[in-house]
Amino acid sequence: MKTVTCTAPVNIAVIKYWGKRDTELILPTNSSLSVTLSQDILHSKTTISAAKEFTKDRLWLNGTEEDITKNKRMHNCFRETRAIREAMEAKAAADGSPIEPLSTYGLHICSENNFPTAAGLASSASGLAALVYTLSQLFELDVSTSEISRIARQGSGSACRSLFGGFVSWEMGEKEDGSDSYAVQVAPETHWPELEALICVVSDAKKGTSSTAGMQSTIKSSTLMNERIRNVVPERMDRMKKAILDRDFQAFAELTMRDSNQFHAVCLDTYPPIFYMNDTSRAIIQLIHEYNASSPDGSLKAAYTYDAGPNAVIYAPKENMPEIVRLIGRYFPSDKPANDFFADPYHLLADGEKLGDKLDLSHEKFNENVIPVQPVNSVSRLLHTKVHDGPRVLSESESLLKLEDGLPKRLA
Repeated sequence: MKTVTCTAPVNIAVIKYWGKRDTELILPTNSSLSVTLSQDILHSKTTISAAKEFTKDRLWLNGTEEDITKNKRMHNCFRETRAIREAMEAKAAADGSPIEPLSTYGLHICSENNFPTAAGLASSASGLAALVYTLSQLFELDVSTSEISRIARQGSGSACRSLFGGFVSWEMGEKEDGSDSYAVQVAPETHWPELEALICVVSDAKKGTSSTAGMQSTIKSSTLMNERIRNVVPERMDRMKKAILDRDFQAFAELTMRDSNQFHAVCLDTYPPIFYMNDTSRAIIQLIHEYNASSPDGSLKAAYTYDAGPNAVIYAPKENMPEIVRLIGRYFPSDKPANDFFADPYHLLADGEKLGDKLDLSHEKFNENVIPVQPVNSVSRLLHTKVHDGPRVLSESESLLKLEDGLPKRLA
């Protein structure tokens, strides 16, 4: 039996992917660009064991066995990676140096997220990226990371961007077979280490309209979407790449907020309309705009973005993050134990400081009445994170499967 365990990160897009031109191959209607966030805070972890004794493929997700026969997208990932491994085995045999026929073995897959699934925190992206990356390590595939991302794309579109660290572009491609639709790294995580993110978890409930259903409804019914696909996104992709390479937060921030706004505008233009944000989401937007508008030197100090869910991701330079955390803590109070609401992994707060007690803004013109203090626990959790690396291979001791029989160590 051979076993490999890996983690893959969450990525949050700043130029959004929304809409497929081919639903089977998951080919997008536009290119997109994302930031890879630290796996120390958010990740999907996958262990895969292969053994000739396994009679079939089996999957356990967050401790519960799933019927893998109904998951066509996952089968696409198995098929593609097994085909590459099978070709490697055939070549090795022809060369007189046979290798273990792993492509013929049954697989046991165990996967866990350390955050809620399907709540607008990109769980499908990190989950499918972890699956495909672990398969590539198990099968020892001799292919590029972009090629692995092309396979991951067939499991979940955004998953292709979680195969790289730093800043990542998913190039939409033009070919009908999808061979040129894959992820490429725009810049590594070391390029702009000052950029950080604060995730405001507004709701960890499963969203009402899935991304898959929502985007196809938008493609069919939104007239605004045509303008976005043809004119807006191509220009923004070029400008965003330049902003990242130049480490230009002013350009990055405005593009990020404008693209988030337009993404939710096309959701609203969908018929019937799709609502992913709620009142708390909109209150955070108002707060960030006031924070930027009252900046002493007139510069943008933070940028919000929202995927298909109510949770805000606030990007900001490291130097602004203490103010932003205190600002959110003041207007969105929590009655949870301090560590449950904001774990403060990078030690922003003073010893003994209770989040919300201290505002300490350097903005004299800040309008404190821009929004009322929101109901307690409107934001359930704050996650402070950084731009970080792509998938990681873990040690044997981190396995989610027992090494003696390939069954899960923990069940729900």
